[in-house]
Amino acid sequence: MTFEALKPKVTEITANTSISKDEKLMKICELLEANVDYYTWVGFYFANHETKTLHLGPYVGAPTDHTVIPFGKGICGQVAVSNENFVVPDVQAQDNYIACSFTVKSEIVVPLFVNGENIGQIDIDSNVLDPFTEADERFLEFVTAEIAKLY
Repeated sequence: MTFEALKPKVTEITANTSISKDEKLMKICELLEANVDYYTWVGFYFANHETKTLHLGPYVGAPTDHTVIPFGKGICGQVAVSNENFVVPDVQAQDNYIACSFTVKSEIVVPLFVNGENIGQIDIDSNVLDPFTEADERFLEFVTAEIAKLY
């Protein structure tokens, strides 16, 4: 399914008033993982600015031990500090990468802003080398903007 075809489905999920915020996040994870061939693991991390840590939220994919990530550590931790998208074409080439699974080849992380504050991020792993393009970034920015409306 194309990103353009997925956008109204994302909006439909976020607009659904009969389910909780976490259920909406889980449905978005499921939607993306099921409809983008190279999205192997899709999840959310949320920031605790007092402890400078990220905490795992809803996700789909292989279980992860990385339920709490310090700011600055790994790709997600770096995005918590930089407030910028981070696309990693080859995780093997990254010094500050936290391996979740030996099958993961690439990763994209896009921050989630609410009122200008980075409150978390969407994190996507792929078992494909270098699949992410600018189209993925723009689409995931759309997704995070839709999710921001929930806060």
